[in-house]
Amino acid sequence: MLPDRSIAELFKQSRPLRSLEFFPPKDDAGVESLRATAAALQRMQPDFVSVTYGAGGSTRERTAQVSDILRRDFQFTVMPHLTCVGHSRADLSAIADRIHGGGFRNIMTLRGDPPKGEKTFTPYGDGLRYASDLVALLKSCHADFCLGVGGYPEKHPEAPDADTDLANLKHKVDAGAAFITTQLFFDNAVFYRFVDRCRAAGISIPIVPGIMPVLSLKQIQRFTTMCGASLPPKLTRQLEAAGDNAEITEIIGVNWSLEQIRDLLAHGAPGYHVYIMNRAKAALALAAGLAA
Repeated sequence: MLPDRSIAELFKQSRPLRSLEFFPPKDDAGVESLRATAAALQRMQPDFVSVTYGAGGSTRERTAQVSDILRRDFQFTVMPHLTCVGHSRADLSAIADRIHGGGFRNIMTLRGDPPKGEKTFTPYGDGLRYASDLVALLKSCHADFCLGVGGYPEKHPEAPDADTDLANLKHKVDAGAAFITTQLFFDNAVFYRFVDRCRAAGISIPIVPGIMPVLSLKQIQRFTTMCGASLPPKLTRQLEAAGDNAEITEIIGVNWSLEQIRDLLAHGAPGYHVYIMNRAKAALALAAGLAA
């Protein structure tokens, strides 16, 4: 197979890009389920898909496996995630070479979360402490890598304040990042303020909004607590009214995301990235709604 196109090149087409995020399953049965999800999502024709690295780097081998499957068997442009967790500099350089040798040219570059049971991030041996360091290392290994980085419209949970968080994002961009994908959010005004602050700070690369259709109130409350995002009171009331009815909850979640995406595109967003939780139904419902 030919090497993947750079996502940065796709952004130059001046049209909104659609991307989806998969996470590696824990066992072989999960891999087969993921294949079925990927097959269903082919009809959506995403511009690219990403594959997460797992908390603490726990799914690193599955990430490589799933990335290969999605690229080889489904012809997706795949952006594997890579984190600093549990890796020395030599490890990361070797992984970069393997990714590049496999034809991948796009990487989502993240510091990563501390391993399970630990509250603070500690570099592994002579490993890296910040995502900006990883961006610099990857670009030094292969200059043609296109690197995405994460942005937090409501501030990274570990950052002492929004200004510090924005300065850290600027470091990642200056190190060679080509685009930013945001953490999930549910109020577009939060995203627009974030973009304005980024532009004022001299960050000019594309900023892609990250969208997660709600499938469960308890699940999304757990996610937002971990990542520092907030749930609008109106959405919370709707989800509470749905109670334990999963079908109604999913309808509410998809409709909320659909309205978000329509508004984002109307305001010039460069595309949208959907956190699909390896479930095709919500992503396909969004695609159908946007095509209407």
